[in-house]
Amino acid sequence: MRGKGHRLAAAGGAALIATSVLAGCGSGDGGITINVYKYPQENFQKIVDNCNSAADGYRIVYHKLPREADGQREQMVRRLAAEDTGMDVLALDVTWTAELAKAGWIKEFTGEARTRVEDGTLETPLETARYEGRLYGAPDNTNVQLLWYRSDLVPTPPKTWDEMIDQGSALEGDGNPDTPGLVAAQGKQYEGLVVLYNTLVNSAGGQILDENGTKAVVDDGAVKALEVLKKFATSDVVDPSFSNAAEDDARLAMEGGKAAFMLNWPYVYAAAQEKPDFAKNLAWAPYPSIDGDGAEVTVGGINYAVSAFTQHPEESFDAVMCLRSAENQKFAAINDGVPPTIESVYQDPEMAKPYPMKEAILETLKNASARPRTPAYQNVSTVISTILSPPSGIDPQRTADRLRSELQDALDSKGVLP
Repeated sequence: MRGKGHRLAAAGGAALIATSVLAGCGSGDGGITINVYKYPQENFQKIVDNCNSAADGYRIVYHKLPREADGQREQMVRRLAAEDTGMDVLALDVTWTAELAKAGWIKEFTGEARTRVEDGTLETPLETARYEGRLYGAPDNTNVQLLWYRSDLVPTPPKTWDEMIDQGSALEGDGNPDTPGLVAAQGKQYEGLVVLYNTLVNSAGGQILDENGTKAVVDDGAVKALEVLKKFATSDVVDPSFSNAAEDDARLAMEGGKAAFMLNWPYVYAAAQEKPDFAKNLAWAPYPSIDGDGAEVTVGGINYAVSAFTQHPEESFDAVMCLRSAENQKFAAINDGVPPTIESVYQDPEMAKPYPMKEAILETLKNASARPRTPAYQNVSTVISTILSPPSGIDPQRTADRLRSELQDALDSKGVLP
């Protein structure tokens, strides 16, 4: 990073510059290749091209990882375990920071690099990039779920799970097929179910693991979350396909006229614009809480990390600063629908039309929560999703006891998971 400060676009809280949304991040180009590995993001190559047009002494090459998170992680873990020097910058799911940092596979952000990343970046996304008090990632985009509802059926959005169930039941009970009351959400045995449960746990003031990520707690708040999840899964408003539903299944159910409510990520807004008759009635509100005091919604997103085995660390950190700069986060938000991690981007006037839910997202992010931080997160996630599936079969206290026991076994297994 030394000597390159004059080339880095502000990646923190500085105001967005008023020129092109892809304003330059450096000057010149050169012969060093910086290999960036990221999920398939439709317009990301344009960001790479912009950074390359202004880079000093290196060129970024975008390598697409598999679309599914498990495939992304598998490819990176195998190559990092082999100390592959061909990987420089890695786009990591927010749940992978602790695992890769513990293994010594990603570099810490220190000095100027840390300052630039932390300046103006929202705190919860930053927390996902930290492990044992050290910063190992630069938040690129984040994500939080909202409550989506049909405004033609629901004049006032519910604030709690009980209110949502009651409103849905009233719609279902009127016998009119044109006024569905179902709630579409993610109940399949995968990470989406873990996200749902983690949000309920945090909203109930509970804990799944301790702060160090070494002990399974599963306290009274976690039991309360199981009670809420069981009540919803066995109610008359749950979508019949809930136990097999992922994000797109929920989206399609609502777009198809089967649901009045949906718990999902902001990408559904852009997708809805393909169906104007549906989109005109699609509204959003904060995620429902358990007691009315607000939900601590689980944050998602991607953090950039620098491989411990890169042969070009200085250029790799420089590339990260350009790729996740404020102007490039705005471009990604407008064109790919991914929520920014830099707070100032939400205030930019150009965000208003394509991102009308930006204030709800920002409000949610300020009270959001991370998933349990542990190097064994992959195993923890597998245990939770397995035990909670199907949600209708939950027996709150017995399920909590099983979670506590099997999570501790998962935490006690040593090493990075294959």
